[in-house]
Amino acid sequence: MAEKKASGAVPANINEEYYQISPEILGSFPKYRPPVDLFVFREDIAVLAPYSRKGTRLTNEQVDELAQLCAEGNVFVSRSDHPIYSRHIVRQLDLVLQDHNLKEAEIANICVHALYLRYAEFYAQPVKALFDPLYRDVHVVTEYLAQDPKRINAFMRRLFRRHDPAKHAVNSMIVGLWLWLQNPGDHDRKDLDRMALALLVHDIGMSKVPPFLLDKKGALKPEEREKVWQHSLLGVKIMQKMEMAYDALLHICFEHHERMDGSGYPQRIKAGQVPPGAALAAVADSFSAMITERSYAPAKEPMDAARELAEDQRYDTSMARTLLAGYARNTFGTPVDMDAFVEQKD
Repeated sequence: MAEKKASGAVPANINEEYYQISPEILGSFPKYRPPVDLFVFREDIAVLAPYSRKGTRLTNEQVDELAQLCAEGNVFVSRSDHPIYSRHIVRQLDLVLQDHNLKEAEIANICVHALYLRYAEFYAQPVKALFDPLYRDVHVVTEYLAQDPKRINAFMRRLFRRHDPAKHAVNSMIVGLWLWLQNPGDHDRKDLDRMALALLVHDIGMSKVPPFLLDKKGALKPEEREKVWQHSLLGVKIMQKMEMAYDALLHICFEHHERMDGSGYPQRIKAGQVPPGAALAAVADSFSAMITERSYAPAKEPMDAARELAEDQRYDTSMARTLLAGYARNTFGTPVDMDAFVEQKD
């Protein structure tokens, strides 16, 4: 196999319009029918030339030739094919750690999309066979964030604004992790992994609550409210079946609806009794619900929702004020319409 082309041999401006495909990415495509248009770099004229069109069947000779060209760093895909490319990687999320030509914004889009799809599948059928791929993808995201924690800001620009259980879960994980990463405490990679998973699955017990109760516009009857409140304990039981029973996860699943004044549930504990992880999850969970459009309530603007939480003594005011300060400083920049991104078709 030929050596990979030396860095700088391909003009830098090409990477503004094209991805340079690694052997790992090429190997993940269908062997004979790549789903994207492929281009090869012509050294003699220093430009990219079309090699094959998406869906066209390659010959055995072309498959071998592409592998050789790719090893040399000469195979590219147009960034105009990003929707197709990203939906390909979203099911093999570890590839984002191997593709060094993806931009930060593109990686954030792919990671959020991947977590959304995996969680939606797990929520629909909370069994270990569907939990395991979700768990693997969480570790890909935490590996990416561990390399540079400030990357969480790109995720904060990608909060969903329309509600469904998977969108709420991903929003809560992103917001909760952003808050958690603002604390300069001595956290290691294992802590990051555990916090990310706990925040993502904090509401998994809702998968066992009758859907009509979750979308009901009027006030819930006492017996209906009791069924909804049971989701905290149901979430704990589900995660125990997944063989995930560490303290942070159990506290966050069970106690993210507790409030500092004792008005929450299921235990009605107060400030000083609510574990820090659960207090953090309460802010992330409520904020994530407030900024999304639901059947019974319109979406609030993130700044307004953060301000409302910061003024609400039922929440950890330090965490809520930290979130408000992030929006007040415009830390996150222009938001991305992730609802449209995950719903787009080929």
